[in-house]
Amino acid sequence: MNQAVQHGKRVEQFIPPEGVPITFAIGSIGGRLGAQILDIIFTGILIFICAFVIGFTGILPSNVEAMLIVLLGFLVRTPYYILSELIWNGRTLGKKITGIRVINASGRRLTPHQVTARNLMKEVEIFGPMSLLASIEYQSAWENGLTSIWLLVVVIVPLANRRRQRLGDIIAGTLVIDNPRSVLLPDLALSAPAAAAQSEFEFLPEHLDVYGKYELQTLEDVLRATTKNAQSEEIVQIVRTIIRRIRYLDTVKPGQELLFLNEFYRAQREHLESLRLFGTLRENKYHEHTRTEAKKLV
Repeated sequence: MNQAVQHGKRVEQFIPPEGVPITFAIGSIGGRLGAQILDIIFTGILIFICAFVIGFTGILPSNVEAMLIVLLGFLVRTPYYILSELIWNGRTLGKKITGIRVINASGRRLTPHQVTARNLMKEVEIFGPMSLLASIEYQSAWENGLTSIWLLVVVIVPLANRRRQRLGDIIAGTLVIDNPRSVLLPDLALSAPAAAAQSEFEFLPEHLDVYGKYELQTLEDVLRATTKNAQSEEIVQIVRTIIRRIRYLDTVKPGQELLFLNEFYRAQREHLESLRLFGTLRENKYHEHTRTEAKKLV
């Protein structure tokens, strides 16, 4: 993965198996802080509701109630962060609102182990020290000093490293990036060659169930690039990868690669829109696998 600076933002670029270079902007400190504050508010509301229910019902002994209320922060926060990022492809409610997401730093699929590791570290990095600061008047001077030093380290690490990774991201091998805008403009489909009056290629539902809107957006970027042409090695490689991935059996003759991509783009877009998946459910080619992994943890 390569890093550069574009329009004042740090960006990372990697090449996935499809062979199309993808560039991501590293999430800003402000965006991450805003997402964290929002998530703290959301989980705080849940914790308050749970504590109120526990205290109001009175079905537990008082000592058990007190212990459970103390543990509520961990019991609510950890599942919230882990399940949200698994189900919503690296996003919590706070991240959705601020437009950022978590990805695998290697460019591969974000795994449940990475999500779990980075969010368990959040307890050590953030919430544990915050709890200690709340009881600062009951602690000794050296305990307060150690807590302050640890919080200082937690703040400095994402500011000092080039990928803006906190300790949990470094351990888990993840990055927080600006969420790419997956807006597919209609003019590309309309301007495709002889737009489909006579399609050369036929795509079945099983061919179109493989990819989601994320890959469709990437393909659109390729088709929009004016430097690409039908004979470029990159176009040929992309076509080969798609054919292999969707198990397309018909022959794509030399020189028809760009036509194939345009028709596949049009068919894929229509398929996603017709199934009401466009822009909502099917995020990418890993979508079903990611949801399955999340369900295993519930």
